[in-house]
Amino acid sequence: MDKARLIDEAFVNTFIKKRHMDLHKGDCGKVLIVAGSKGMAGAAILSARGALRSGAGLVQVSVPEELFSIIQVGVPEATCVSRTLPPDKLENYQAVVVGPGLGDDKSNAPLIKNILESNCKAVVLDADSLNLISRFKELGALLKAAEGRTVITPHPGEAARLLKTSAKEINADRIKAVRQLAEQTGAVVVLKGAGTLVATPNEKTYINTTGNPGMATGGSGDVLSGIIGGLLGQGLSCLEAASVGVYIHGLAGDLAANSLGEYGIIATDIASMAALAIKQTIKT
Repeated sequence: MDKARLIDEAFVNTFIKKRHMDLHKGDCGKVLIVAGSKGMAGAAILSARGALRSGAGLVQVSVPEELFSIIQVGVPEATCVSRTLPPDKLENYQAVVVGPGLGDDKSNAPLIKNILESNCKAVVLDADSLNLISRFKELGALLKAAEGRTVITPHPGEAARLLKTSAKEINADRIKAVRQLAEQTGAVVVLKGAGTLVATPNEKTYINTTGNPGMATGGSGDVLSGIIGGLLGQGLSCLEAASVGVYIHGLAGDLAANSLGEYGIIATDIASMAALAIKQTIKT
């Protein structure tokens, strides 16, 4: 197997560059965030903020209609759409993010099925979408069939459920686990945690070099899924968006820690600092 490569500033700079003067929002990608449920609207807001702060031109949030007002206050730059979008409408988005705060309920399985069966250009699956995939074989098969246009972002617990093992076993050999996940799912896999790993189905593996313990806070992963979605919306490949996304997310956390200290970081800080992280990273 190939050795793991470092995701550092030089690596990331090969994929993101300074913007052209004549750019408009339509050039920067239209991203759909399918997230949130009663009591979990914040997850949708954080994911949408991650997408916007990473440069997405247009972000729409698909939530139950009773949450529309909460989303509009929490992230006024985004617009809200119904959960009943027909699959053919999903083709209008450069990227779809599904899962943050969605709810681990079997009633959401058809929603994930529709997204995976659609002709979405790129899909990021996080949180509850991964828990449902681990429970329903049909969803796992659809994920595998969508190889080449999916990114999954499990933490060790979610990875353990997908591999039918324990989080302890995942953490005992994280490189082995992330490669197994990539092979099993056909997705680019982001295994979150200290030294976040990115792996592809052809056994290419990358280790992130940014981040700190202060990022162990609720909502941090929601921001990451949004950042990756935002980068996909701007035309990066699944591997590029995952690698750049984890680097920018970690650097945003480092900038927040420098300002606030590791104990006081919250996910909103990480989303806000993502913009500064990109500014610091881009050299040309």
